[in-house]
Amino acid sequence: MKLNRRNFLRSAAAGGVTMLAAPAIVRAAGSEEEIRVGYLHTLAVDGHIWTAEQKGYWQEQGLKPTFTRFYTGLELFQAMVGGSLDMLATGAVVSNFPARGQGKVFLINNVEYATAQLWVNPAMGVNSFEDLKGKQIATSIGTTAHVFLDTALSANGIDPKSGVSIINQRMPDAVTAFISGAVPAVALWVPFNVQVKSQLQGAKMLVDASEFYPEAAIVGGWAARNDYFDERKDVLERVIKAWLPANKDLIEDADATLAMLQKEKYADVPIEDLREQYGAQKLFSAADWAKMYQDGTVATWLDRVTDFYVGIGGISDPVKAEGYFDPSLFLKQAG
Repeated sequence: MKLNRRNFLRSAAAGGVTMLAAPAIVRAAGSEEEIRVGYLHTLAVDGHIWTAEQKGYWQEQGLKPTFTRFYTGLELFQAMVGGSLDMLATGAVVSNFPARGQGKVFLINNVEYATAQLWVNPAMGVNSFEDLKGKQIATSIGTTAHVFLDTALSANGIDPKSGVSIINQRMPDAVTAFISGAVPAVALWVPFNVQVKSQLQGAKMLVDASEFYPEAAIVGGWAARNDYFDERKDVLERVIKAWLPANKDLIEDADATLAMLQKEKYADVPIEDLREQYGAQKLFSAADWAKMYQDGTVATWLDRVTDFYVGIGGISDPVKAEGYFDPSLFLKQAG
């Protein structure tokens, strides 16, 4: 089946979500659909998940999710492809495995506007991009942080393949290596910046991903296992129905929603830092996302990140976004 193209345009947060007033689905006790969902614990990925949980939107749709935390999108997709997850939410890696034919993207959460950041340690002689030449940078290869780092280095005259030495670690380990002084720089995603700010006095953020928006924008979202996508579109539509009011809450009632999330799910992140994380993503109303899905911008952004994976030798003969991103389920619910 040829999948439709889609687009991006910022407009008012209101509108396009009138269907949210529909009555909650009433189901017999014990009839909930169990779904296995993997996620990363960063607001740009799990903000909608926990908002829907706290507000009862999953239950309204007759869904009973089991959520499993992972530390990189690569681990998420490996688990899903292996059959232990039905679906997942992640960042840039939605442009990786689906482009190999492993998973179908059916829902976009946001644009990761400034969630990726490059931090350096001036005490180790690094204050600028010029100082980074020939130095080690810790990050998680193939993730949002790595995609951003590649763009940032190239934009500042450094060949990502030969101008620096990129050390591949799981993000918690990469951040620990940076804080301990094992490496002079780290490319991370929020909320790991909170740990850096609190534990490494004098650490300096050199740049974040907003510097390269919109040309190098990174979108994050949801993907389902191929067989699950083919056989359970009804469940995926209910996931979208639970996501829609959560998205509206995050846009139209941000202060109260963030306060709730900080109390219930992000107790170790000060509310000021959680607000900073919120500002590091771009959220859009259902009406705006419908435009994005339809005119091709989202597909273009997905393809650009896939091109990055091709460039580092991660994918050969990739599937284009129009072959793995199906906007029809979202448009059916939000149209």
